[in-house]
Amino acid sequence: KDAASMIDDIKGKPILDGVRGQPPADIEALRSTILGVSELVQAHPEIRELDLNPVFAYPDGALAVDARIVVSEAAS
Repeated sequence: KDAASMIDDIKGKPILDGVRGQPPADIEALRSTILGVSELVQAHPEIRELDLNPVFAYPDGALAVDARIVVSEAAS
């Protein structure tokens, strides 16, 4: 529910819905990406920051082109 709400809050959401004859983006793939990132962070508490930018949404999927992950230093 939260992932869907996050997508609905995107300023460019009308573009994701399809404009000027373009097909809509695969919203389910975006939601799945958000949930997957959430699961990754929950499974790895050492992750302090995670940034996916850009994420491209296509009619048949989504693709994170670049990722930045900051992890905490290991305890000595």
